[in-house]
Amino acid sequence: MAVLTSKPGNSWTSLALPALLLAALAGGLALKTDLIGSAPAGPVLDEPMTVEIAPRSFDYRESGEFFRNGFAVDGPVKTVAVRRALTIMKYQVTAGDYARCVADGACAAAEPGFAPADPANTPATGVSYDDAMAYAKWLGARTGEIWVLPSDQDLAFAAGSRFPDDALGVDINSTNPADRWLADYRREAARKASRDPVPQALGRFGENEYGLADFAGNVWEWTATCNRRVNLDKAGRVVNDVSSCGIYVASGKHRAAMSSFVRNPKGGGCAVGVPPDNVGFRLAKDTRWYAPLLTTLREHGIPL
Repeated sequence: MAVLTSKPGNSWTSLALPALLLAALAGGLALKTDLIGSAPAGPVLDEPMTVEIAPRSFDYRESGEFFRNGFAVDGPVKTVAVRRALTIMKYQVTAGDYARCVADGACAAAEPGFAPADPANTPATGVSYDDAMAYAKWLGARTGEIWVLPSDQDLAFAAGSRFPDDALGVDINSTNPADRWLADYRREAARKASRDPVPQALGRFGENEYGLADFAGNVWEWTATCNRRVNLDKAGRVVNDVSSCGIYVASGKHRAAMSSFVRNPKGGGCAVGVPPDNVGFRLAKDTRWYAPLLTTLREHGIPL
């Protein structure tokens, strides 16, 4: 009886070649239909200054509200292995740059608590999550690139040692709710408003070890991460995980969960705890070659 054999490379080739051909076909069609590679719309803007965060593994405490056996507990810490570099704005979007979007009719006017003396050198504040998303779309149209709000995990990756750990540090096996009430009270008491909440000039709060500037100053940053409520069983396994995507995480000195339409966190809309001094944002650039295609498909209502 004959025995059929195959070389190890054959199975890889049989799988990879069709995938490569499909990618090439999709790319060709996308270029011809302007799904990718389209020229910037309107006057072309110079791209903002960015930093590239090299791939690495890092520990990340998950965002959200976690409950175990009915008691509030700290979110779990996981090790995240990032395999692609992250390209992100070095500084937060300035009031001057945001005003250009407003002047173009693509963004709603900001409602800052303080009028910037130098808009070109001061972070934009008084902007909502919705405003940040509108700006990202406008900037993409003006630069021909894809700009997105980073996730909370992206910011943790970029912020490095400056990213806050919002753990209370209470024994996870404690069944005394007073332990967490007291720990939460102490934490919130420590989260006092800045002595000088006025947004400062770019660079005022220095750079981290990766060259990212001003993170965890007195301007928190909107992220694309929805607020979560996660219930765990006694063994720590997830029973249910409910996301609320009308409420998003803003990260800075601490995490804050806020409604997407809120521009002034001190005027209400901060879901829990001490509100941020100010809220602004910075954007990340999606450098994947097929990012424009994904963006166009989403704009056409195709979930990905």
